[in-house]
Amino acid sequence: MFICPTCGIDLNRIKSSQGIFWICRSCNGRTASVSLLRKSVPKNVIVDLWKQAKSDKYPKKRRCPSCSKLMAEVSSQTTTGYQNIDVCTTCHFVWFDPGEHDALPRIQEKLGLYERLPIEAREKVAELEIEAIRKRAEAEELGGNEPEDWWHWIPGVLGLPVEDEIEPIKHIPWVTWGLALIICIVSIASFDNLNRIIHDFGLIPANFGRYGGFTLITSFFLHGGWVHLISNIYFLIIFGDNVEDRLGTIKFLLLIVCASFVGDLFHILSDLYSSAPCIGASGGISGIVAYYALRFPHARLNTMLRIHYFIRWVRAPAYMLFLFWIVTQLYGIYAQLAGFSNVSATAHLGGAVVGFVFWLLFRKP
Repeated sequence: MFICPTCGIDLNRIKSSQGIFWICRSCNGRTASVSLLRKSVPKNVIVDLWKQAKSDKYPKKRRCPSCSKLMAEVSSQTTTGYQNIDVCTTCHFVWFDPGEHDALPRIQEKLGLYERLPIEAREKVAELEIEAIRKRAEAEELGGNEPEDWWHWIPGVLGLPVEDEIEPIKHIPWVTWGLALIICIVSIASFDNLNRIIHDFGLIPANFGRYGGFTLITSFFLHGGWVHLISNIYFLIIFGDNVEDRLGTIKFLLLIVCASFVGDLFHILSDLYSSAPCIGASGGISGIVAYYALRFPHARLNTMLRIHYFIRWVRAPAYMLFLFWIVTQLYGIYAQLAGFSNVSATAHLGGAVVGFVFWLLFRKP
């Protein structure tokens, strides 16, 4: 599936006499592989474009329609002057905004072996080339490259994912940062007398209506220790900024409130007679994580795989790690209901359900 980097919608597959390319029905942008462009654009133009893209001198702002990695925005000479053309050096695809492809210089057509093939055969050759490119890109994505920034090792060692090639946000995520700050202040302030505060202000399923239901709110801001707090704040910050930027302030706040409430509801229904207090912002944050994975399915995340002394960094798309997370939560629900886990996986799942609903309601770009 090819995604328009401008509109965020699926691209249409178009057959031409030279091969296959993809076009956006909304903005009329298009993408093609470098191998396809070589058949119509002079070699020196393609070589120059590729060298500039590989030089790392140009900004990377938009994601490749094919592999979702950030493309280099190269300034290239065309028949109408200089144009900024986006080039992906990972899967060898080029994105053209409206008019850019037509402005490229052309070579005189020569009927070689490829051109003499029937249109069906050309399509098959193009599909095989694209499939080979995809497989090479996937192999690189799942490779064991270590992160370039030293601080990525800190969340990696803690088992937390790291965003790779973060898509720039357009607005300052005030709600995400403000909420993270408030949670930190309340949680840290409660650490001196944590057991009593959890007992007084945690969510107890058997008595969820105490204080007029106020514990549905207070439990959100309390955490059971530094690891619990840091992991939740980390997920809130690295995923919340993109989700807030996409949804806007009001919808983002509504997502957190609804995910937290439904997460609490799932937890209460899992054991109506439990007197054990439940705390943490995990339900609301699970809604953010679910929306992020569904709205940005091809965003790349790095995770550290550790088996005894074996350490390897694995890069995978967000949707793949989200599916793995769902599996772990289903096992967590089994462990929770069986009584040998004090982590409320039901609250996580309830929040994720809300994230899925918000994605369905606000999926249009």
